[in-house]
Amino acid sequence: MKRRFVTVLLFGLAIFLALCSSRPSRAQDSSAPESFDVLIKNGKIFDGTGNPWYSADIGIRGDRIVAIGRLSNASAKRTIDAAGKAVSPGFIDTLGQSELALLIDNRALSKLSQGITTEITGEGGSIAPQNDKTILPMKAALEQYKFKVDWTTLDGYFRRLEKQGTPLNIGTYVGAAQVREAVIGDDNRPPTPAELEQMKALVEQAMKDGAFGISTALIYPPGHYAKTEELIELAKVSAKYGGLYASHMRSEGASEMAAIDEAIRIGREAGLPVEIFHLKVSGKPRWGSMVKVVEKIQAARDSGLDIRANQYPYVAGGTALAASLPPWVADGGGAKLLERLHDPSVRARIKQEMASDHPDWENLYHDCGGGAGILLAGVLNPELKKYNGKTVAEMAKAENKDELDALFDFIIKDSGQTGALYFIASEEDLVYGLKQPWTAIGLDASESPLDGPLYEPQSHPRAFGSMPRFLGRYVRDQKLMPLTEAIRKITSMPAQRQHLIGRGQLQVGYFADITIFDPTTIIDRATYTESTKLSEGIETVLVNGQVEFEHGALTGVNAGRALRGPGWVN
Repeated sequence: MKRRFVTVLLFGLAIFLALCSSRPSRAQDSSAPESFDVLIKNGKIFDGTGNPWYSADIGIRGDRIVAIGRLSNASAKRTIDAAGKAVSPGFIDTLGQSELALLIDNRALSKLSQGITTEITGEGGSIAPQNDKTILPMKAALEQYKFKVDWTTLDGYFRRLEKQGTPLNIGTYVGAAQVREAVIGDDNRPPTPAELEQMKALVEQAMKDGAFGISTALIYPPGHYAKTEELIELAKVSAKYGGLYASHMRSEGASEMAAIDEAIRIGREAGLPVEIFHLKVSGKPRWGSMVKVVEKIQAARDSGLDIRANQYPYVAGGTALAASLPPWVADGGGAKLLERLHDPSVRARIKQEMASDHPDWENLYHDCGGGAGILLAGVLNPELKKYNGKTVAEMAKAENKDELDALFDFIIKDSGQTGALYFIASEEDLVYGLKQPWTAIGLDASESPLDGPLYEPQSHPRAFGSMPRFLGRYVRDQKLMPLTEAIRKITSMPAQRQHLIGRGQLQVGYFADITIFDPTTIIDRATYTESTKLSEGIETVLVNGQVEFEHGALTGVNAGRALRGPGWVN
């Protein structure tokens, strides 16, 4: 009897010790004083998982979170009082465009000021591979910054970025258009079998260098020239290394459902997950169709395909003014495009084609309802900068020209470099997409400053306002979803999507990418006409444990890192 009692006692003691050793890591014992590099006190912890917030302090040493709990006896080199504030994982931009800008002006004010600590970039075109064929089209734009591309591979780019320093964590896809241009150039033709093997080899090298997958931008030349079978072959290489297929689809307008089918087919036949860039429904005649778009994507998910999407919270898109032209106009490259616009007979053909929808290319001009729906935003030629912030219709009237002739002339005079905002989507469709559990936020915009060589007074407000607009306008004011769910969509979900190990959540052992903000005041201030206003409500932003933004200003610290995908061979 006594022996049995001792056995039961020992068994109970073992269970007690096991339970003690398995206590949650966030419940730290504050009886013994600890010392940290940074201590965030009194905040509401939104851990990124979608769980309810809780009250706790966060202790950071080096680049990692080392303690979460009641840390009242702890000391630190730097203490941040987050009373009344939300403490969240740093926001993740699932489609940025900052890869080159970070080497020219790496302050990243527009990103950090809205709580972004990590960016995934590379939309069809990408920062690598590079050779003479890919560099030549960029030459005119790069010369104004006295900038030289001195790498050929993605690894070479990352090494230069790390040497120079970056305030953001940044990862990238390898662009299908990039490898096509590197091998074929800008010609509208299929690759030969030998050329396709070269393209696949370039994708494989990029995946080994750390690309997160392969991306496409299928409304733009030369990406538009690629057939589905070509993309499947390239996507198979991405799949081999655990990557994604991410796409600006062949259409977001008249042929959007067919474009989704193409993306689904590529994902299924190549055997990899699919990410749809900046999901929307383009063109007023199709507004209200997001319900059908979501149904198609959800049906693919229900059938077993891992397909998701990202959006920016605006009804206007942004791209080059030259993107309003039929893709065949750019066959052979930018110089050929400008040459064709000088030909009256070619102009007549373009005008005829731009007057209606097309199943095989996306007519942005038509989707916007003509020049009144296109805002000039980002003009290179000093003589034309007076039209920044004006519509194409207003510019044409001032020039006393036919609207399309004025558009063609503007493209010629600005060497095809003009940016434009296209008002193509509806608020109803935007909101319906945002509330889906599998949509994340991607700005589709480069990091931008308020001065210096990259400063552009007229651009898309998404560059400065996307995350605060989502959290303020849609989550707090319109109550589109709980704040916990919204934070999940911009932190842990994209981190899981890209296999960003140790990022996207507030957990002990994770990297200390942290955004502290006021949920009651967070809001965007950038508008379509005043696009470079800083948002409000972001208090402090830490990247890898270092404060990079606080009280409305940058600290000058560059603590970001190059992020490499699952296929990286070190």
